[in-house]
Amino acid sequence: MNKIVLCILAATLLVTSIGGMAATPPIIDYHQPFHSQVARQGMVVSQEARASQVGQKLLQQGGNAVDAAVGVGLALAVTLPRAGNLGGGGFMLVHMAGKETIALDYREMAPKASHRDMFLAEDGQVDSHASRYSYLSSGVPGTVAGLYHAHKKWGKLPFEKVIAPAIVLAEQGIEVTDSLASALQRRADHLKKNSESLRVYFKPDGEAYQPGERLIQHDLAWSLKQIQQKGADAFYRGLIADKIVADMQRHDGLITHDDLRGYRVVERSPISGDYKGHQVLSMPPPSSGGVHLIQMLNILSGVPLESFGHNSAKSIHWMAESMKYAYADRSQYLGDPDFVDVPVKRLTSMAYATELRKRIDPKKATPSDNIRPGQYLAHESRDTTHFSVIDKEGNAVSNTYTLNFSFGNGHTVAGTGILLNNEMDDFSAKPGVPNAYGLLGAEANAIEPDKRPLSSMSPTLVLKDGKVVMATGSPGGSTIITIVLQQVLNVLTYDLNLATAVASPRIHHQWYPDKVRVEFGVSADTQNILQSMGHNVERTRTMGSVQAILYNNGLFYGFSDPRRPGGAAVGF
Repeated sequence: MNKIVLCILAATLLVTSIGGMAATPPIIDYHQPFHSQVARQGMVVSQEARASQVGQKLLQQGGNAVDAAVGVGLALAVTLPRAGNLGGGGFMLVHMAGKETIALDYREMAPKASHRDMFLAEDGQVDSHASRYSYLSSGVPGTVAGLYHAHKKWGKLPFEKVIAPAIVLAEQGIEVTDSLASALQRRADHLKKNSESLRVYFKPDGEAYQPGERLIQHDLAWSLKQIQQKGADAFYRGLIADKIVADMQRHDGLITHDDLRGYRVVERSPISGDYKGHQVLSMPPPSSGGVHLIQMLNILSGVPLESFGHNSAKSIHWMAESMKYAYADRSQYLGDPDFVDVPVKRLTSMAYATELRKRIDPKKATPSDNIRPGQYLAHESRDTTHFSVIDKEGNAVSNTYTLNFSFGNGHTVAGTGILLNNEMDDFSAKPGVPNAYGLLGAEANAIEPDKRPLSSMSPTLVLKDGKVVMATGSPGGSTIITIVLQQVLNVLTYDLNLATAVASPRIHHQWYPDKVRVEFGVSADTQNILQSMGHNVERTRTMGSVQAILYNNGLFYGFSDPRRPGGAAVGF
């Protein structure tokens, strides 16, 4: 009889949920089609397996989540050059167990010589080639400063040890994967226009590297060694800085020694919201991710999505409508908070979400033309990469960083192996004119010296009772915010396990253009119902590449999005 009682109790524990996550889930649950990697001491998830392994080894050597994250970020500059970087910037959420979470802003800054109309041609139209592919398109990089700052403040291992694996990968070379070979072939025309990129990423005869061949990056190894020896100063005040400025001068770029010396990392307070008994933390401005993630969660918190069913037409309708209102507000109000007053509290308030929810017709789509930014706001005074780490102490890092386009603007700084970003295109070159991702912007995101361009990057942590239970984020340009939204909903609302939550089909709406983009896997019947409700449905390529970790009852569940090959969840 006692055995029967114990079995009943055990079964009850397996199906009991706490705020959307199983209290004691089975390690492998065959009710769902996808399964995570499982570990007991810590987990690292990134878009490139060799970088994930670097993070895992640093954890095994006694490092904490920050050591592992910094090691992964540096390694990705070698193994995932289209997005991993030293010449870009990004955002990091750092949670040290028992302490407050810090949002680390190491976004690029506009050079001091930049100005509002720098990308306008004589006819007043935007010169998209200048804003995306010229040396003018590069903001002052923040990655090296950001990673070094994080390690100096929170790391345990010596920095020399944390950067060493990246140096080995660059110096000894990496085996070219199918994914890397494909990326280089796709962007060959883009890269070959720059003689240094041609030399670094292609064979001496100009031919592309094939899968299985070895790519050695001697110049990048030199840069990494400079940083190993002299820290961030090597990049912003040392020999690397000299090479960056010389390259800018040769090609009419704007970044100067003064710009590099003036770069600063900013510690900010994350955007916070409550959803299903959990605290959701994400990045504040100049990222738009946290504000609009919380705004949409607030709207949807008053909707019975569970009863509608995962990815049903009703659920997608409500998600799409909430996305329209969020992205409309993004276009008007979001920018660098050091330059503009962003109404964060009002945009993320439950009162505002309640007002927006009232405006959504549960049976019919609202045309985007009928939605205006802040219409109901009360007055008052695509290649990026993400990685997540949680260690056994409960420390966690969620980091998203980028060059903007795949391989940035395609220009490699001579003698450094460092690709330059084209983040200046993330400013509103001309208010009201879409950027490369179709996003509209206003004066709040106009170009100004030392200003940081608006971003959609949304590194996110979910806490329960003050402890991190999920770290997540994704690349994907304008789709990043909605990808992270669906990841949170899939776990906390629909009770999907981590792997199934990541792998499930996604949708996206960004106000303009007035289209609901749907991935393969959303049924034709569902699409037809959405069309009948007034939605303009468009089948799209896959969106994003979520790298997520879930911690529950002593187990780490890690999963790397299968939409982009080569990623890995590695724990021990």
